[in-house]
Amino acid sequence: MQDRPTSLELLRAVREALEREVAPGLADARLRYRALIAANVLRILERELPGEDRRLTAELTALDALLDRERGRAPGTLEALRQAVLDANRALCERIRRGDADAGPWRERVLACLREAVAAALAVNNPSAL
Repeated sequence: MQDRPTSLELLRAVREALEREVAPGLADARLRYRALIAANVLRILERELPGEDRRLTAELTALDALLDRERGRAPGTLEALRQAVLDANRALCERIRRGDADAGPWRERVLACLREAVAAALAVNNPSAL
């Protein structure tokens, strides 16, 4: 069994090589910019992978409460959890499209849920924006 380097260590090594060695040596500004974008994507993955299941479970719990759905047994795999969150988000979008969130108390619940979702996404994608 190989446990080192971990996936996160590999991501970090590639990101650091892009940031410290590849990008600074590129004379073409466009290529340097693309190398830095790739490094930023890897940095996001470094933050996203640890705790992904915890964040998805929290999002699913919040969406189930918002949609007044009974919380069943948690999905057994990360892929099933991702799909459950996607399905719940689609259900929320459908209700918003129907106008259910145009006014009233449910609108306030939707806005509060969306604020939390955006804050959680920013914590991974761009923590400095918080």
